[in-house]
Order: sequence, then structure tokens, then C-alpha cells
Amino acid sequence: MTVVADVLSIDEALEKFDPVMGLEVHVELNTRSKMFCGCPTEFGAPPNTQTCPVCLGLPGALPVVNARAVESAIKIGLALNCEIAEWCRFARKNYFYPDMPKNFQTSQYDEPIAFNGWTEVVVDGETYRIEIERAHMEEDTGKSTHVGGATGRIHGASHSLVDYNRAGIPLIEIVTKTIEVPPAKAAAVARAYVSMLRDLLLALDVSDVRMDQGSLRCDANVSLKPHGTAALGTRTETKNVNSFRSVERAITYEITRQAAILVAGGKILQETRHWHEDTGITTAGREKSDADDYRYFPEPDLVPVAPAREWVEELRKTLPEAPPIRRARLQTEWGFTDLEMRDVVNGGAQTLIEQTVALGVAPAAAKKWWLGELARAANEAGKDLDGLGVGPAEIAEVQKLVDSGALNDKLARQVFDGLVKGEGTAAEIIAARGLALVSDDSALGEAVDRAIAANPDVVEKVQSGKPAAAGALIGAVMKDMRGQADAAKVRELVNKKLGI
Repeated sequence: MTVVADVLSIDEALEKFDPVMGLEVHVELNTRSKMFCGCPTEFGAPPNTQTCPVCLGLPGALPVVNARAVESAIKIGLALNCEIAEWCRFARKNYFYPDMPKNFQTSQYDEPIAFNGWTEVVVDGETYRIEIERAHMEEDTGKSTHVGGATGRIHGASHSLVDYNRAGIPLIEIVTKTIEVPPAKAAAVARAYVSMLRDLLLALDVSDVRMDQGSLRCDANVSLKPHGTAALGTRTETKNVNSFRSVERAITYEITRQAAILVAGGKILQETRHWHEDTGITTAGREKSDADDYRYFPEPDLVPVAPAREWVEELRKTLPEAPPIRRARLQTEWGFTDLEMRDVVNGGAQTLIEQTVALGVAPAAAKKWWLGELARAANEAGKDLDGLGVGPAEIAEVQKLVDSGALNDKLARQVFDGLVKGEGTAAEIIAARGLALVSDDSALGEAVDRAIAANPDVVEKVQSGKPAAAGALIGAVMKDMRGQADAAKVRELVNKKLGI
């Protein structure tokens, strides 16, 4: 029986136990049609409008493999340094869910298309190697919506609705081998790994990796073992974690929860867990099945997949830069120090900055906004940077206004605040909030005159040979103009008025 105990602090937990992780990342591919039929895959269509006898599992309907999905699977495998199978096949994974219309999932079991790979992530300047067990092809399930409860989960709901639009969408499941890193780095390494995968998959152009729409989801397996022991503990699997921040938080919570149970003399139940973003905890799902419970057997309605070696090598030639090479190239192009690049990588901003720079923004300016104003807003909202609703195009638009002198940095920060809050476009926010810089010489001249008249002691210092004292006058003008003056023009006018 599991002993109920309060969580330990993360420091207390790591003093006693070493966390061991295994990460399963599900990637929805961006093919135009589903894995085994011709139904479209667009997100957000009205429920049950993108279905057919095949993806509904109706009797007599026969599947056909999506060739583009196989190509994407091979590219993902190659990018993760995997071996590509010369021959593999699909299997039926038998289990029941209302959103599983066939009562089995067509997946791959002991013969995946890609296996035995590796990749690397960087955390705080240290490189960690992640071994890849496999990357296999399968289909997604439908989506259940539980109605009438307070939490949106089945417990307490009065009824459930099922949308089969997602059933049959091509998935690649990327499964790591056991991950053991310095205990204090475990959750951060997991976050970095999922972030790196997202960047890699974008570069491969095989998925839109919209975590907010479920096209990139992480199942985090966590177990603990006492310091100095080799035997692995009982694992839990936190399902469908859908943001980088949540991956780190969910793993940290599971470490503290499991540690508290073990210290109290209890045992960990092998089970799935649900992550609650609002409370920052996991709760029990169902007891976790082992492979035997799924009664895998080869899919009789699909022929094996045997990628020609020539095709595999042609696909290898299309791969983008490996993440370490890309990171080093960007650091050189941007002129960032090692510390600056470490902050970019740790902040999950590398691709966002790259996309912003591609729109004409200076690298330093792009870094300033993404790691400054927007990182602060993301942290306050409990979101990842790419979940704020502000993208590279908005950054480029605002920076263009700064470069032209229409905004200064202080006003630009207010524009970003409006963008994050959904107040409209940059132009609409500037108009609504009255944020445009005042550049009219007559208005600025009047403000300068008022500052000079109100500060005769400062004027005396300037005229007695202390020109630096003019900064107080400039500050007074900027305050008078509520920060909406061009500081360079104000300085020019002050100097002209005082003859310096």
C-alpha cells in the first residue's frame, strides 16, 4: 500500500535519492492526410468532420501507409543518429478507450523503423548525451471531452463527448533509454531535451510542433534509487505534458513526491499520472501496463516497410545542421559570448531569436527582447516563450519602430505588454495607449524652456563649466513629456539653448 506523505523539498529529495528518467515524446507529423487513410489533418475543424471508415475502424475498411509519414520518420531517425531498419512492420497494440475506435492502436512494437540513436543537449554550459532507444511510427487517438465536472477530467463529469478528427493522425514516438545525469540537473536536462527536439523537428519541417495544440507531447517516466545503488526504482509515467516549463516542473514534483513516500516507508505504485498546470502537482491516473498487457501482434492488414538504402541516403543528404554545429554557427554570426549563448539556450530562445534576426532585427536587440521583457512576461504567466502569443514578426515590427525613432525602449516595453495582453497590433496599442514619441520641435522646445526655468541651479552649473549637469535637465524634460520624447533630440535642444 502506498503511504501518503507530504512532498519533500527538492534539496532533501536529492540528498537521499538519484532520479532516473525516461522520456517519450509524441510528435504529430505535418502530413496533409492521416497515417492510414486520406482524411485531412487540419487542426480545429468541427468535431467528427475529418473521418472515414478507415480511421473510424469500421468493419471491412483497410488501411494504406502514408509514404510521406514514413519519409518523415526516417528523417527524424537520421537526425537523432539512429539506425534505420531495413525491414520493419506495424503491430496492433490492444487496449480500450472511447476515443480509440478500433479498440487497438496501429503502432510498432519490437520492429521500429529507427533505433539505437543518440543526441546531445547543453545545460549551463555542460553537454549531456541522451541515448535514443527508438523512434517508431503509430497513429494518434481521438479526443474525449468530459463535460459537467469542475476539472475537465472524467472524475465528476456528467457525460463525455468524443471527437475522432485526431484519430489516425501520423505520430512518431521518440523514446529515450534510461537517462541518468547529475541529480540536480535532471529536470533541467529533460526540459532542454524536449526544447532541443522541438527546434530539430522544426528544422526538419516534419511537424509544426505546436505544444499548445498537442502536436508535441511528452510522457515523463521518473523513478528514484538511493544514492550508491544500481537497482532502478518503480517508475511513474506523467502523461501528455505539453510545455517545456511543465516538463521541468512535473519531473521536479514527481521527485519530491516519490522521495516523501519512500522516506515514509511506502512503495511507489507503477502508474500513469496526470499533470495539473494550475496547482503544479500530479495525480494518479491508472495502473501502468507492461508490454505483455497490450497483447501486441503483427498488423495483418499492412505490408512490412522496407526502405531502400538509396532512399535513406538521399534523405540523409537533406538533413539540417546538427544542433551543436548550428548553435556554434549562430553564436559566431551573432557575436555572442559563451555566457550570452548559454543564456539563450537555457532560456529556450535560440530558434525564436534566429527567426527574429531573419526578419532584419539585430541579434543583440532580438536577445534583449526575448530574454528580457518577454521572458519576464512568460515567467509571470507560467508559460514558455512561444506560448505568449507574441512572435518574431511582432518583435521585428516593434524594433523597426525603435530604430526609426518612433518609439524608445521604455515605450516599446509598454507595446510588448499590450501585445502579451492581446490588446491588438503594435500600431493599435500605440494609438490606444498614446505611446508615440513626441518629435515636434515646438513642443519639445517648450518643455526644454520649462525645465530650464525650473532648474536655475542646474543651468548655473552647466554654464560654469560642468556640461554633464545638463543630464538633470534632460531628465526633467523626459519626465515632463512622460517618457515620450526623443532623448537625443532633447539633448540637442538643451545644448543649443544653453550654448554648449
